[in-house]
Amino acid sequence: MVYKQQDNSLEATPPVVLDGEQLIPALVAAVAYDNVSVELDEQALRRVIACRNMVEELVTTGQVVYGVTTGFGKFSDVHISPQDAAQLQVNLIRSHACAVGRPLPEPTVRALMLLRANALAKGHSGIRPETLQLLIDCINCGVHPVVPEQGSLGASGDLAPLSHLALVLMGEGEALYQGERLPGGKALARAGLKPITLQAKEGLALINGTQIMTSIGTLALVHSQRLAKIADVIASLTVECLRGIPDAFAEEVHQVRPYPEQIGVAKNLRSLLQGSKLTTRQGEHRVQDAYSLRCLPQVHGATRQVLAYAQDKIAIEINAATDNPLLFVDKGLVISGGNFHGQPIAFAMDFLKIGMSELANISERRTERLVNPALSGGLPAFLSHNPGVGSGLMITQYVSASLVSENKVLAHPSSVDSIPSSANQEDHVSMGTTAARHAAQVIDNVSKVLAIELICAAEAAEFIGVEGLAPATRVLYSKLRALVPPVVKDRSTTHDIENVAKALLEGKWLQAVEDVTGTLF
Repeated sequence: MVYKQQDNSLEATPPVVLDGEQLIPALVAAVAYDNVSVELDEQALRRVIACRNMVEELVTTGQVVYGVTTGFGKFSDVHISPQDAAQLQVNLIRSHACAVGRPLPEPTVRALMLLRANALAKGHSGIRPETLQLLIDCINCGVHPVVPEQGSLGASGDLAPLSHLALVLMGEGEALYQGERLPGGKALARAGLKPITLQAKEGLALINGTQIMTSIGTLALVHSQRLAKIADVIASLTVECLRGIPDAFAEEVHQVRPYPEQIGVAKNLRSLLQGSKLTTRQGEHRVQDAYSLRCLPQVHGATRQVLAYAQDKIAIEINAATDNPLLFVDKGLVISGGNFHGQPIAFAMDFLKIGMSELANISERRTERLVNPALSGGLPAFLSHNPGVGSGLMITQYVSASLVSENKVLAHPSSVDSIPSSANQEDHVSMGTTAARHAAQVIDNVSKVLAIELICAAEAAEFIGVEGLAPATRVLYSKLRALVPPVVKDRSTTHDIENVAKALLEGKWLQAVEDVTGTLF
């Protein structure tokens, strides 16, 4: 049974079956946040066993294979004897476990464990079945390695952070278990699990991959998709409160500039505003709206284009073999390559944070129009119920402006940077993990900017007349009001903003709106 936080119910959820081929972001999020269990596909297990047999044959016959019978990086020319093959892997993990910074959140750690297990299930890495099973058991039993977030260059894999994951499988390092931070061996023991002793190739198989950047990126993408959709709903509420003109969303306008995402957002807006008594027609109050209202399909639609690009790259990466070397059992080949290089995800994450930053930028401009009496069309200054004596929601716009400004710094691309490592053997890197970490920060900021707009729009609705709202926006207003009461008297709104942002990230209110409109684009 899996506890579903969104509706406080218990539901039987089928386990996610790993075969290295069919994982999707929604399933990653289910394992990360809803503690859905994981199983290994039987055919994948057979591939893993066959690949492991090949590794043992290579060791026995003394063939030259990077990371198996040689050292690592610049030490790739150093021969390793068969009797030292296991110690080589243990030393690899211990020496590489030097990441620093705050621990990754537990959901991110669950996601990266899942992604690493799925990559190993492809049967090209040479892991032993029992090692892969222990990784899966840790997911299912809630043993979550403490993985510092900083220290990856995004090429040669996420070596340093992933080594902290591997340490726990060895009974070393640290892990969180049932809310307690424990030595890795003790966490395993409490969960009824036993550590493994790494054998040839296994240390490299566990850490030579892009799973840190991709786990952060996958969850960031899922959150971005939820925010992009709810942003259309929030913006529709703002359009009503500012007596906006929905003519700009007419199908004819967008068919002559036929970006599918722009057309989809315009359709959303028409559906969301259907039945509103607050919107106006061209010339009734004004001839045309400001860009932050009139250009919603163009801007929100462009962000959807970015999300589609990121979705495409994440979908490939979470089912990819990113190890080195890779073993191809059917052809008897061992090939040293570069699938650990994170450039595709680095670009995707940089693009994602730019696209999502713009979603926040235009939201902040709408918030300004709601609180600024020179722009709001008759709403009280700063939506205060006692202007002058009370400041109302004046400073929430300051917070929004601060967050979008911070996003402009975080949106600077990481992927254009590189720095050589391992005595210039590894002379070009992606910085993809930095890009992903910054993308996650941007998206967290975006959720708060949208929360501020929603809180301000709901307050504006109190003044302009809630009864005039469209059925769809009325649902969102009601959901918001169940969490945040009107700001009739000045109070701190910090917890209001944080709680609404959390609800937006979780996608809690989308289904209720779609029950009215039908499925939104």
